[in-house]
Amino acid sequence: MKEEHPHDHEKNYGHTHGAVDPSIITTSRGIRAVKWSFIALMVTALLQISIVYISGSVALLADTVHNYSDAATAIPLWIAFSLARRKPNKQYTYGYGRVEDLAGILIVVLILFSAFVAGYESIIRLINPREVIFLRYVAIAALIGFVGNEAVAQFRIKTGKEIGSAALIADGYHARVDGFTSLAVLLGAIGVWMGYPLADPAIGLIITIAILKIVWDSGKMMFSRLLDGVDPEVIDELSHAVSHVEGVEDVSDIRVRWIGHRLHAEINIAVDPDLSVSEGHRIADDARKELLNHLKYLSGTTIHVDPSNESGEKYHSNPILE
Repeated sequence: MKEEHPHDHEKNYGHTHGAVDPSIITTSRGIRAVKWSFIALMVTALLQISIVYISGSVALLADTVHNYSDAATAIPLWIAFSLARRKPNKQYTYGYGRVEDLAGILIVVLILFSAFVAGYESIIRLINPREVIFLRYVAIAALIGFVGNEAVAQFRIKTGKEIGSAALIADGYHARVDGFTSLAVLLGAIGVWMGYPLADPAIGLIITIAILKIVWDSGKMMFSRLLDGVDPEVIDELSHAVSHVEGVEDVSDIRVRWIGHRLHAEINIAVDPDLSVSEGHRIADDARKELLNHLKYLSGTTIHVDPSNESGEKYHSNPILE
């Protein structure tokens, strides 16, 4: 006996059946976050690049290249969120949410590329030092970079957590570290002003190391999603919510996966073997409602109802494969 409702989570948002699908609402919010952060970062980078040209600061160049890279990551995310609006079909029965995870991997690659560019330019400048001029403007550009990136970071992280998008959250933390690297550029300018010309390329190398740290952390998050990894606390929360539903005697198996920013769950529950099919269906429906009330990212649930004396996947496995 199964109970499957892939789009019934509208109750979490106060909508009735037949209203706008909340998955569309969340993807629209994701697109809005990507669009405005792209504009903000492009304006920031354009202001910085002019000062890079006149000052010759390699630290500011590294920061600017990274800001352009960060703005460019909005493009694959924008495409992914747009595709996520499409409804499931016979070929893609779970929809197109996985494109968002692939976009996250592309973002990590773009961040890695920006690290190589920043590192290369910094090493070249250490070998062949060049005078940095207009230090006041370099400092102003660094402050602009910090303000712009921090504003984008807060917007992306907040929206990403609200809609459950790992790619958007990763991009938000990426922007936050960019803000701190902009402050590092300010320190480099101060160092040059104090008579240490190598402070500028040295800061460029520090920025490169910071970018590589982002690559590592974001890469782990995205590959975990691609391998259907979830936070163990999610499993515990699901089990706790279902086990308190009246009529549920046991929760034997829980499988959860992220598809983009939408969470899908498959759960085996055990009920009294003497109950009718209709009564078992009612308990499964109560369990589904309880789950949707507890996990706002949950958009699909498949609940398999077992009699308590034959509970668990061991009663449904294929003996040929054992």
